[in-house]
Amino acid sequence: MSALKNSPFGKRLRAFHSETDDDGAQRRIKPRIFGLNTPSLDSRPTVATPATTTATTATTSDSTGPDSPLDSRPTNYGDRFVPTRDTGDMRTSYHLMDDSGPCTPSKRIIPSESDALKEQANAIFTSILHTEVTPPSPNRPASPSRPSVPASSIPPSTPTRRRIFHYTSPSSGPPTPTRRLDTPTDEAYSMSPVRASSRQLLESPRRQPRAVCKTPYRVLDAPDLADDFYLNLVDWSTTNILGVGLGACVYLWTAHNAAVAKLCDLSNVGDTVSSVAWVQKGTILAVGTLSGRLHIYDAPSLSLIRSYNPAHSQRIGALSWNAHVLSSGSRDRMVHHRDVREPGTRPFRRCTGHKQEVCGLRWSTGSGNTAGGGIGAGASSADSGIGGGGLGPGFGVHTAGAMLASGGNDNKVCIWDLRGSRRSSASAAVGTSAGTTRARSGSISASEDGGDVPLWKFHEHTAAVKALAWDPHVSGVLASGGGTQDKHIRFWNTYNGSVLNQLDTGSQVCNLIWSLTSHELVSTHGFSSTTAQNQICIWRYPSLSMVAALTGHTHRVLYLAMSPEGETIVTGAGDETLRFWNAFPRKENGERKESRLDWARLIR
Repeated sequence: MSALKNSPFGKRLRAFHSETDDDGAQRRIKPRIFGLNTPSLDSRPTVATPATTTATTATTSDSTGPDSPLDSRPTNYGDRFVPTRDTGDMRTSYHLMDDSGPCTPSKRIIPSESDALKEQANAIFTSILHTEVTPPSPNRPASPSRPSVPASSIPPSTPTRRRIFHYTSPSSGPPTPTRRLDTPTDEAYSMSPVRASSRQLLESPRRQPRAVCKTPYRVLDAPDLADDFYLNLVDWSTTNILGVGLGACVYLWTAHNAAVAKLCDLSNVGDTVSSVAWVQKGTILAVGTLSGRLHIYDAPSLSLIRSYNPAHSQRIGALSWNAHVLSSGSRDRMVHHRDVREPGTRPFRRCTGHKQEVCGLRWSTGSGNTAGGGIGAGASSADSGIGGGGLGPGFGVHTAGAMLASGGNDNKVCIWDLRGSRRSSASAAVGTSAGTTRARSGSISASEDGGDVPLWKFHEHTAAVKALAWDPHVSGVLASGGGTQDKHIRFWNTYNGSVLNQLDTGSQVCNLIWSLTSHELVSTHGFSSTTAQNQICIWRYPSLSMVAALTGHTHRVLYLAMSPEGETIVTGAGDETLRFWNAFPRKENGERKESRLDWARLIR
């Protein structure tokens, strides 16, 4: 035994024990940080005894200075923590999942291509996850849980003799089906990792998203096409002629033979084209200029019919036709309405609803937006000539009950009903909802120089509103798009002044137009805070899911127009190009039928 004690192994063992004892003694001394005694981790009160006081005093006197916090070793309080879900409810946890995402607001990034397939796959995955986590079938219930029964309600029972290893189902639970395994489709025989309902969802046929060509089928050079957000320089007529304003000239491009003709040249008067607009049905083109002049041309003869000099005091950035009524919006914050059949040059109505430039103007004269009624003053039933010659055919009477939407640089959207909201400008507006004001209807007639009050005024946008489009399939639905600081497309019910929906596109909304063949919306974009810029997006309404995203322009896509058959769209940008896209499917019939679900059109 003495030999083992004096051996090298015994010496190392004694040295190890002595080091362990020294470390234990040091750990028993409370560490001091910067000369101050730190409280013990043990929250229990300590009773001071003479022996303890003596030992502490001796230890303190032996210390030469404050102990460093690095010398103290962490105390091991126990084993690692192992989480468990035995007491959790998977069904409840699934339904408590937050689908809204992170709390910080995130900007929507427009993808570089269509994400319809990805959205469809995500929807299928969510349905399968819901089916697997919360099964609706009673044949495969969730984890069993013991029902909580109060102890006082359990009657006393006398223990009886029974077989210990006799397996029986509890009487309180549901009875086990006796012939369940006789069914060939029972889940016990399934080799799939998912349930039968999930397999049925995966194997069911799904409608493939509509394929959209991502490249333009034609690209035209458009030199001197202005890169100005507030101008409207491209429009497509019902006779399949495209009108484009390039600098001081207006050119006409015929779609069926690609012929190009110069309609006018304003360089001799030192003026520049700022807006163009075709009449709904016909060959008449209205041209607005930077100096505030308004010209009306006959496209087949390339001749000027009449001019309004000046129509406004500043540039005319927006034009819109309603049969024989031409409405113009200007930088002077006014909207003028003129009956082009009248020989006079003064407007029969002036509307003052914006505090800054009017950059968007659109009449709701589509097939799904007429609601009956007259247009007010200046709407005579007989067609009269203008000057020496008449405007010819194509000026049908479509002014019944149409409403006008105007967007301005003051971030406001105004809805005008020239018959119902005609009243004195001194009348007060009545607030109907947050961000919406409505004019009080009355029989007070405004003078020619007095401004009308809009029927509705929407304040939700936070940037200039140029993009306006009326839904041709549902009456009274208006889509509006905001500029760089807003980036939203909002949908309005103009009958009651409510917001139907909104979409954060993540970039500046420059133009909007509805499809004539499907319930879809096209939006063109410009400045963006993300990498995706200058895109043309197609959205499905009302789900607001993206159908396709088209790219090709290198500048903001400021101009947008649609062919009369509704299959092709043309876009123009500051890169001085016009691109033609096959965006929508071909019509099944030669003539577009009115929707039978639109009951508002049957009201007289």
